Amino acid sequence: MSLLVVYSSRTGNTRKIAEAAQEVLPDDVVLVPVAEAPAPNGHDAVAVGYWVDRGRPDPKALKYMESLNGAKVAAFGTLGADPNSPHAEDVLKHTEELLQNNELLGQFLCQGKVDPAVVETMKRSGRHPMTPERMDNLREASKHPDNTDLKNARDFFRDVFEKISGGK
Repeated sequence: MSLLVVYSSRTGNTRKIAEAAQEVLPDDVVLVPVAEAPAPNGHDAVAVGYWVDRGRPDPKALKYMESLNGAKVAAFGTLGADPNSPHAEDVLKHTEELLQNNELLGQFLCQGKVDPAVVETMKRSGRHPMTPERMDNLREASKHPDNTDLKNARDFFRDVFEKISGGK
């Protein structure tokens, strides 16, 4: 079984999730940053990791996702918002639409710290006022991915592997 795990990570959050996947997948899993990612040809399945940028997978991961066609794909991502929020639901829906020409094996999202440069841009833009609620969310995001998130990611990848291996 040949598995490819491709990820894009700005702050290290998504890389941590990809590494959690590597812990539970077979030894021959290929784990690479999206900038070095090979075409998925020859792999039984591909998992694509992204960080959320403006409600969508980041541009590098998005470009890779758009190149996939007819593949077995799992998607995983990190975002500053609560992964159970309406914003996260929108991200999952958009990602599913992006991958519609593939067999989607599942999706996983968890919260992750937000790059301080992005926070500063948000403050300057005025489009995202730094309300007490937003500041609380950013403080919470700074604690993630935590051990629970990594456990949940490992569980997700175990389930995905079981789907593609037929429970073997």
